[in-house]
Amino acid sequence: MHEKPLYNAHDQQPAFALRHTWSGWASKGDLRALPESSWTDLVALWGKDGLRLLERAVQPDSALLTFSTTPAVSPVFLAARAKGRLQHAFRTGASEPVDFSRKVAVRCVGENTSESVLAYIHSQVRNEEFIDPRFAEFLEQFTVINSQVDLSQPAPTNSGRYWYNLHLVLVTDSRCRVIDEATLTLIRDGSFRVAEKKGHQIAALSVMPDHLHVALRANPEHSPEEVALAFQNNLAFMLGKGAIWRPGYYVGTFGEYNMNAIRRALRLESASPAGQAGRGLSRSDNFVSPLILFTCRTSRQGSPRWGSFFRQRNTN
Repeated sequence: MHEKPLYNAHDQQPAFALRHTWSGWASKGDLRALPESSWTDLVALWGKDGLRLLERAVQPDSALLTFSTTPAVSPVFLAARAKGRLQHAFRTGASEPVDFSRKVAVRCVGENTSESVLAYIHSQVRNEEFIDPRFAEFLEQFTVINSQVDLSQPAPTNSGRYWYNLHLVLVTDSRCRVIDEATLTLIRDGSFRVAEKKGHQIAALSVMPDHLHVALRANPEHSPEEVALAFQNNLAFMLGKGAIWRPGYYVGTFGEYNMNAIRRALRLESASPAGQAGRGLSRSDNFVSPLILFTCRTSRQGSPRWGSFFRQRNTN
């Protein structure tokens, strides 16, 4: 008999910054044949799926779409809805038929690159500037950088190729501090057991007295919400101390390049003669909302301001 979960999706008030690109290819036909009205309809339909279209770059034989998503959306779900709704739009609204290739690619992007996220997690203890250097030295053993996990490599599945990198942060309830070696060790080692059980690979981890950082190459069938709940529940059960985590989390996507690279590429493309001739480029303005704070009663979408985020106390 399974124990009842301490944490459920309806109890959570997460902060998140989730961005994905979807790439699809045509085996027949011209992908530029879809009229603008159909794209307007697609935006509304994808919105109901938890996908918000931010940008698109459409070539005759390929399409690159950038979405922001809610934590309930997995990369596999995103790939299915992006392609499925696009195929239907071409069947019902395009001037000529288009056949899509079976291959698709979904890639995580964010305001931060893999390099910066790993460096940030690696420097957690040093950045805290603890008064007692002996305690800082003691804490270093609970930060792990796993060089065997290559976040630049995709996870191939039957439905496509996925670059699915997540930065997850859990905060202890009431910011209570954990300083004993046994508990810190259990959280560190237990995190790796949770990841292995769920098909994730941890690239970096830092257990701090009142919060936990995990950067992982996640299973593309699992949504960010499912990833967070798995860590919350399994680690709480391992510790046997009840609901030790705040009923919320931060989760963000990151990759080998950030959103600025996509925006820069689109600006260059739209400024080219071909782009000015109308090659299907579109940009959504003001799609990044800064993450101002994170408390158990706050849910915002945007890019984190790391320093204030992790020192923020619950003020509600």
